[in-house]
Amino acid sequence: MRTRSEGTPPLLNRQRERAALDGLLADLRSGRGRALVVRGEAGVGKSALLEYVADAAADMRVARAVGVESEMELAFAGLHLLCVPLLDRLEGLPGPQRDAMGVAFGLREGGVPDQFMVALAVLSLLSEVAEGRPLLCLIDDAQWLDRASAQALAFAARRLLAEPVGLVFAAREPGDLFRGLADLEVRGLPDEEARTLLRSVVRFRLDEPVQDRILAETNGNPLALLELPRGLGPAQLAGGFGLVGAQAVPARIEHGFRRRLEGLPADTRSLMLIAAAEPAGDPVLVWRAAERLGIPVSAAEPVQNDGLLEIGTRVRFRHPLVRSAVYTAATLPERRAAHRALGEVTDRDHDLDRRAWHLAAAVLGPDEGVAAELERSAGRAQARGGMAASAAFLQRAAELTSEPAPRSERALAAAQANLQAGAFDAAAKLLAMATAGPLNELQQARVALLRGQMAFASDVGGDAPALLAKAAKKLEPLDAALARETYLEAWYAAMFAGEFAGADDLHEISRAAQSAPPPAEPRPSDLLLDGVAALITEGRAQAASRLSRSLRAFAEEKISLAEDQRWSPMAAVIAALVWDEDSWRSITARGLHGAREAGLLNQLVIWVNAYTSLTVWRGDFTEAASLVAEGEAIAAATGTRLASYGAVFLAAFRGAEAEADQLLEGMIAEARAARQGTGVQYSRWVSAILYNGLGHYKKALAAAQAAERQPEMHISVWALPELIEAADRTGESRLAVEALDRLAESTGISQGDWAQGIYTRCRALVSDGEDAERWYLEAIDRLSRTGLRTELARAHLLYGEWLRREGRRADARARLRTADDMFTAIGMEAFAERTRRELLATGETVRKRAAATRDQLTPQEAQIARLARGGLSNPEIAAQLFLSPRTVEYHLGKVFTKLEITSRHQLRRALPDGAVTG
Repeated sequence: MRTRSEGTPPLLNRQRERAALDGLLADLRSGRGRALVVRGEAGVGKSALLEYVADAAADMRVARAVGVESEMELAFAGLHLLCVPLLDRLEGLPGPQRDAMGVAFGLREGGVPDQFMVALAVLSLLSEVAEGRPLLCLIDDAQWLDRASAQALAFAARRLLAEPVGLVFAAREPGDLFRGLADLEVRGLPDEEARTLLRSVVRFRLDEPVQDRILAETNGNPLALLELPRGLGPAQLAGGFGLVGAQAVPARIEHGFRRRLEGLPADTRSLMLIAAAEPAGDPVLVWRAAERLGIPVSAAEPVQNDGLLEIGTRVRFRHPLVRSAVYTAATLPERRAAHRALGEVTDRDHDLDRRAWHLAAAVLGPDEGVAAELERSAGRAQARGGMAASAAFLQRAAELTSEPAPRSERALAAAQANLQAGAFDAAAKLLAMATAGPLNELQQARVALLRGQMAFASDVGGDAPALLAKAAKKLEPLDAALARETYLEAWYAAMFAGEFAGADDLHEISRAAQSAPPPAEPRPSDLLLDGVAALITEGRAQAASRLSRSLRAFAEEKISLAEDQRWSPMAAVIAALVWDEDSWRSITARGLHGAREAGLLNQLVIWVNAYTSLTVWRGDFTEAASLVAEGEAIAAATGTRLASYGAVFLAAFRGAEAEADQLLEGMIAEARAARQGTGVQYSRWVSAILYNGLGHYKKALAAAQAAERQPEMHISVWALPELIEAADRTGESRLAVEALDRLAESTGISQGDWAQGIYTRCRALVSDGEDAERWYLEAIDRLSRTGLRTELARAHLLYGEWLRREGRRADARARLRTADDMFTAIGMEAFAERTRRELLATGETVRKRAAATRDQLTPQEAQIARLARGGLSNPEIAAQLFLSPRTVEYHLGKVFTKLEITSRHQLRRALPDGAVTG
């Protein structure tokens, strides 16, 4: 039986907390995964609760890790500590996950692993280990986990469901990454328990007012009640703890530990300082460093007798506040000496990064040798996927560099790393450091580029295009390829900023890009830049051939993953702008597949969003709902802030007015706050679709007019059909005819069925007699050859409405029945209801149809069913959806129950074509 360490506050009753932990263990024993964050101030009893649950889990495998403040800059340090005992199951993971974890832990060579592929590997590893018996992972001081470890563990915690894995985090303040997980707040002891504990450590009688004051000042904190009275006599205690000053309870506890340190021998304090500065808890390293400083083995006796420090198979402090007290009580020269000794004895071959960090803490001022070591450590950290760690190494390297030019270069590299890690404030400070020294022309251009990228990445959308364009201009004579990439980035930023960009930003960027030196061998991004620049300066017709050439490169040719992931989202937008349905679908599907294969979750959430919109337009609402659920899960796991374009689009086409209005209001508010005009414009266009479906034509007209304000963009083009339909229905024939002229110019770039099907449908709306019928029939013929079932169904509806107004009721009924069948099958309820009203007007009897059994599946169940129907195994589905195989098995069981089937091969009968595929 494990015994409580002397420094852990007693558990006492804690019935509420123990019940919560017992419930978690019960779930694990029944095969369900759970995560729990135990939070509370230092000393309140979190560690005692972890000991309790570990003792109660005798039938489970228990893995442990502890966050250490001084290791927060070492990527995957905490995760490595937790997973090392489990790595015998590493080979059982899917190849990409196995490789990502191996590279992250330095076990094998390889390209930079995506941080979320590492996170998925953690989930798979924990699930594998739990195959035999439940696995309980206990992570103490989680507030001090390095960011890469915290991100991976938080991801795994959110995906637990059908695997008997428990993750319990103890933290003072959990931080953003753990927000949203189930939590258990541990408070101070109730009054009577606190008095009992105080009496157990104070052997003499205390007056009631003094007891009351002590209890009030400690807030019932068990460790404070144990530690603060230690060594104080009746006279001192009679004054209460106010003598210490108005400090928070953890500070008071630390003050008490520091008071105890003062009575220890100097060699003992030095040994404790080495232990405090060595976060890995390696006793061999501690003793070797102590030997360097001439500290005898006997120095450990006083502190081990006192219970403040235990040196056995691991080095353990009584409480993290003891470590903090030891370190802060030491003078700066004493700390440097301890770090120097640790750096000198740390293995040069196997722990270079920790050695470099110790040496950096040991130097008093600039040191080029140590700075160079840190720079090399930054490269290794980046290769393992630890961008935040790389940024920290580079920043310290810059601080230790005395020569102005190398200092500026290292500061610039550190700013770049911090930008990639999302630390914008730190990046800005490092740019200021870089610009304080001498910079050559290329470095000045890089500073300008970073400022533009920071503005774009930090949601200051309106400023980014001009800043990036200035950077591109500076780069032209220095790095022509990077200059062209920066012009393209500036163009993309201007497109996103929309109404918040400068009035002439797109035109100025396009003209500047056309005057830049042309590439000798154009890359796909170069072709794309040529096309979009021509689109703005010369018009759609003149840009058509160049745009088509660039789209072929992204849709059909073999290009690098980096080029594909960086520029394909923009290429997909351009494909939609020029009505190239095949390229749009191909680029989007390719981007989605590539992000899935590489495990690039930050990219995947973008592609899932994009593919959702395409899937909605194609009329597969079941798959679209699955993709929306997947996108939301990835966004939650990664902390990505991305507007739910797909969810809004789906709600509007469904005609779910209340849901769509709520989503639209949220999207507009977020887009305005981020100064992203595209989001505002998109919301207005989608509103027009919603209101046309509901028959609120005046609202639809206003929304479509607002969405058409930026004529160069794809959204303004898509808004025109909504504007024409709403204008026709509200009697605004002049507006409809004018909009048709603009639509003719836009669709004239393509003779494809999508463009011409939309144009002829809209032309029919403003035509009369035989001309109108001819255009309707051509629209239906053309749209039937596309994959856009929603648009085809709307063409049948408009034709049926026209036939009824012409008095041809029988013909109208046939077309309207076709439209009703399509809308109902797709799930476009508002348009279906509009169709039924028209059918009633023809004298038809109409009944609303019941939902199919398959519609009772949740979005995630539907997605898993679709993949299983396609022949994927549970591990393959799990890898694609970032779940564990057990969770996939759990969901499939629910699918079988709902569909009343017993095996996978029956899915084809239960879910026929169109039910789950696009």
